[in-house]
Amino acid sequence: METIDGFSGAILVTCRGVTVMQPSAGMADAETGTVCTSDTRFQIASVSKQFTASAVMLLAEEGRVGLNDPIAHWLTDCPETWRALTLHQLLSHTSGLGHWPELPGFDVNRPGDVRTFLERFSKVPLRSTPGSTWHYSSPGYLLAARVVERVTGQRYADLLDERVFRPLGMTSTSVGAAPVELAARGYRESRRVDVPEFAAMPGTGDLWSTVGDLALHTAAFNAGQLLSAGSREAMVTQYAPMAGAWGTEGPAIADGYGYGYALGTLSGHPLRFHIGDNPGYQSFLGWLPARDTTIVILCNNEETSLDDVLRQLAPVVLDA
Repeated sequence: METIDGFSGAILVTCRGVTVMQPSAGMADAETGTVCTSDTRFQIASVSKQFTASAVMLLAEEGRVGLNDPIAHWLTDCPETWRALTLHQLLSHTSGLGHWPELPGFDVNRPGDVRTFLERFSKVPLRSTPGSTWHYSSPGYLLAARVVERVTGQRYADLLDERVFRPLGMTSTSVGAAPVELAARGYRESRRVDVPEFAAMPGTGDLWSTVGDLALHTAAFNAGQLLSAGSREAMVTQYAPMAGAWGTEGPAIADGYGYGYALGTLSGHPLRFHIGDNPGYQSFLGWLPARDTTIVILCNNEETSLDDVLRQLAPVVLDA
């Protein structure tokens, strides 16, 4: 399979480290006529969350944070309703915090700066008792990234560059602002979408990367080049059922959530994955453990159905 119907972006499928397919299609920048290639850098949206979780686990391994300690230990200025929340709850989406839409009047196209957002969001009641229920919360990951910054005294972007990207050779991955070169522009209904403030929310969906770098990261994570065996196990343990929140008709179905990873199936086969959805961009990164197969989908059209793309990919992936 060389093309995916109506797709704009890049795809990479590897099996045991060997490339199975690597198609790309569509326009990276309609104004300049630049096409998408395997080297194009995309916003990876919430696929970024596994990097947030890894940053926390690196600090936990060093004894600088405790996953079950209250975040008020580091975020001394957080509101009373957040003080007892733990990093474990933030990373597993069991904190009771809501997602972007829970903030009245929040517009993903005009999110404002981080400080103003958190001040407004602090007035939103918790959805549930902390630790009791899974509910997806990007603001929870924003708080986790702020803990990382408070503990290290570094910008979140600098820590990832120093501790993750450079050691693993992820030379095409960065945090925050769009790369100067080879960056795909995001589109909605054939019109460009540019929301740098939303992409700059640390820890939530702020990474830019390529299909090759994300496959490299998956292989390095699995090989123990980033975290200890105990930390990796903690990240891929199911802490709460997701009750069909991500897919019930397939092909990718999430059964539960760890730290930055959903655990489920692809057409019935065990799958560890995450999806992403930012203004103008969509993403998918998955790994089939039984086949040691990695699937990376990066798209710069927010109207694309990732389910449809996966349905077209599944026969090739499962025959690899």
